[in-house]
Amino acid sequence: MILRQILRLSSIFRTAVSIHLRRNIGLSAVVFNKTKELDPVQKLFLDKIREYNTKSKQAGGPVDAGPEFQKDMNESLARLQRAYGEGDLTKFPEFKFEEPNFEETPK
Repeated sequence: MILRQILRLSSIFRTAVSIHLRRNIGLSAVVFNKTKELDPVQKLFLDKIREYNTKSKQAGGPVDAGPEFQKDMNESLARLQRAYGEGDLTKFPEFKFEEPNFEETPK
């Protein structure tokens, strides 16, 4: 009886350790990848993302978007405001939940 419980606990322990090691190995692979030299394709991809990020911050919005994009964006926002009411549709809505009243009422 005790031997069965020990064997069962050891299998649970083995499973937990296995999962923990797999997670740590996966995380350490990412860390080690950052320290070594990148693949040329990965480096090019990261350089383009960083370049787009700096251009986006300088432009204050989408990069290389012409007047047609802005016109389409304004039309879409106007259509959504007509359909769903007023408010700023470019921001995430704020939700306010009230606490329910759980007091019992007499019968």
